Amino acid sequence: MKELLIQIKKCTVCEKYLELGANPIVAASSKSKLIIIGQAPGRIVHNSGIPWNDKSGDNLRNWLGIDKATFYNTDLIALMPMGFCYPGTGKSGDLPPRPECAPLWHNKLFAMMTNAELILLIGQYAQNYYLGNKAKSTLTETVHHFNTYLPKYFPLPHPSPRNNIWQAKNEWFRKDVLPKLKNKIQKIIR
Repeated sequence: MKELLIQIKKCTVCEKYLELGANPIVAASSKSKLIIIGQAPGRIVHNSGIPWNDKSGDNLRNWLGIDKATFYNTDLIALMPMGFCYPGTGKSGDLPPRPECAPLWHNKLFAMMTNAELILLIGQYAQNYYLGNKAKSTLTETVHHFNTYLPKYFPLPHPSPRNNIWQAKNEWFRKDVLPKLKNKIQKIIR
């Protein structure tokens, strides 16, 4: 696993498309029990080199009911985005994750993480990639029907503060989904 992570951190496959250059962000261990697949690092994470080291990460940890020490313990949790580098800024926020990363690195990482019990699919990019035609027509429907994808996958919206409006419109998420998510996470990290 160490060698694979070194290879990923040195990757420059799509550097010519990256506004701030390549800086692959990933955290994993062969012992990881929970795999969190997000979109791509934002500018803050690109600069710090620490995955989910922003307000979205704070929200995600709150959703999971865990502290930073647990979240960053790679023997428990692997953090691997769809795109490993910050993709740059578009008209309405960050650009989509670069398409090269997941096909290039994900299967290699999964092959090393044989203890994984659950994969969180955060946002539509991860959900569409991993659920394919099993994903519902919208992210909202996919998340609402999260039980359909268990025990392997647990789809979630992105925890960005920009999604507070979505959460307000979909109260079932806090009421029904988050308690079940926290319960599953506690069983896995015990």
